[in-house]
Amino acid sequence: MSRVGKSSKPRARRPARKRVQLPEALDLTAAAPLSQSLLTHRGKRRTIDASRVTRTGARGLQVLLAAAATWKADEVSIRLDKPSEEFLEGSRLLGISIDEHFAGRDQA
Repeated sequence: MSRVGKSSKPRARRPARKRVQLPEALDLTAAAPLSQSLLTHRGKRRTIDASRVTRTGARGLQVLLAAAATWKADEVSIRLDKPSEEFLEGSRLLGISIDEHFAGRDQA
């Protein structure tokens, strides 16, 4: 059987994208632990799961935006997955357009 146009080398696979679950209250109390957690993931492709967020505060959102900027500077993909309506509304109230800061966003 001919393998025209197919390489005999196995295709390199990207490592699986790990998920980071955001807390329900993305506020001042959550900001420092979230920052430390994200630092342990730096340089690796990650998906941020925002599906459980019920309250969005400025400090928690600031940590996420700093992470997005860091990943972009490192040229590594970071995605936001299934943001809750409360997360999106809190972001809007704070004047932040989440889509501008993340590589992609998966809908709930």
